[in-house]
Amino acid sequence: MKRNLIRIIHTGKSCLGWDDETYRDVLFRQTGKRSARDCSVSELEKTVLYMRTQGFAPSSRGRRPRVATGRKAILSKIEALLADAGRPWGYLDGITERMLGEKKPVEWLNDEQLYKVMQMLIVDAARHGRL
Repeated sequence: MKRNLIRIIHTGKSCLGWDDETYRDVLFRQTGKRSARDCSVSELEKTVLYMRTQGFAPSSRGRRPRVATGRKAILSKIEALLADAGRPWGYLDGITERMLGEKKPVEWLNDEQLYKVMQMLIVDAARHGRL
């Protein structure tokens, strides 16, 4: 959690165009510390909230999962359906949890489960008039 927040803060620093001195001044004003490594999770969250008020909008689109060669065609279709719906890769986590009753990364799904996920996205697209 802490490492992820530090990554978000450093991404925000570059998106907002802050130099190192400005970044450390803001961090000191928000937390009383000059290094993100020394901050607690709550202090880092407070800093992220401040960065959002300054115009930083972190996006959590996620990364495309790495799957076996035989599953890449299905994954490409899933990627197209997600893009068409404007949904992030993290949306698949919710679908798989709902389908299997447990959290399981997309990389761990077998062919049948991956096909079911694709079918669920197709039904969702039809329901919302995208097909």
